[in-house]
Amino acid sequence: MSFKDGGGLTYRSAGVDIDAGNEAVRRLAPLARSTFDSRVLNDIGGFSGLYGLGSLNLDDPVLVSSTDGVGTKLKVAIMAERHDTVGQDLVAMSVNDILTQGARPLFFLDYLAMPKIDPEKVEKIISGVATGCRLAGCALLGGETAEMPGFYQDNDYDLAGFAVGVVERNKVIDGSMIGLGHKIIGVSSSGLHSNGYSLVRRLMFERLGLKIDSTLFEEETVADVLLKPTKIYVNPVLTALRRHEIHGIVHVTGGGILENLPRVLPGGCRATISLSSWARPPIFDFIKKEGQLATEELYRVFNMGLGLLLILPDNEVNPVMAIMEDHRETPQVVGIIEAQTDQDRVKLVN
Repeated sequence: MSFKDGGGLTYRSAGVDIDAGNEAVRRLAPLARSTFDSRVLNDIGGFSGLYGLGSLNLDDPVLVSSTDGVGTKLKVAIMAERHDTVGQDLVAMSVNDILTQGARPLFFLDYLAMPKIDPEKVEKIISGVATGCRLAGCALLGGETAEMPGFYQDNDYDLAGFAVGVVERNKVIDGSMIGLGHKIIGVSSSGLHSNGYSLVRRLMFERLGLKIDSTLFEEETVADVLLKPTKIYVNPVLTALRRHEIHGIVHVTGGGILENLPRVLPGGCRATISLSSWARPPIFDFIKKEGQLATEELYRVFNMGLGLLLILPDNEVNPVMAIMEDHRETPQVVGIIEAQTDQDRVKLVN
């Protein structure tokens, strides 16, 4: 059947290229398939994704979910024209969140919106999502790529997604078993991860006048430092949970240590953190010095070199730290749980 064009409007003339969208999907399919396991029940291209739970062999499974975006770190990726790492950031923000409840990630879905579909750029972005899913051991079950002319600036795009995981009901970690004398292990971050970029961009590009390719530390450029992908802690933590007791897990994201640690503490408990107990990546000293930030502001905006905090009994510290080290992480005992004596839930000491 053929259709005659009467010279009227088309979707392409309105800014939406269906053929480019189809080409993007063709490129993304093998990336998604590279993350599939035996529980994925359909292929890319359907209206939804199917994931079987029967083979998990759990007695009382609880689904755990989280959603997030990458935030203004995307602005840095756009400035640098590097789009292959922010997808890992996207996955990390959600899978690390559900990990705090002791959950194993099962699958992830993404949403990518841009003014004009560029199949090559889309492929780079989603390649990072697929990398993150492989690191987290979850399936990239599907997603949505939206072409929205007139809504975004020419080179802008937005990226969001969500993860779903599972945990046995009697294994859910909710902080209720945290007690006085529990130790706090800090697991190192790769840098800024995905938080504080509105402040960092204002400092570097507006106040200091740096360029995206300016050298910042030794041979590292601004782009190198700011686009380091967020660490995914799933494998070492799940390994530790299979063998040992961890009573609280904190993903240090927006709000930093000061805002995130209290979210898992029972009433009457305070976390005392020793600031001299771990080494910080140089980006944090740079921000403190050049931005003249107060200590409290630093620790309520940035992760300050600790992407994850584990709260556990003293007798579990050494074996859990050994597991972290076996997974090439850098853990340190950074604090202790004490009785709360004032309104502060977190106390920073030198």
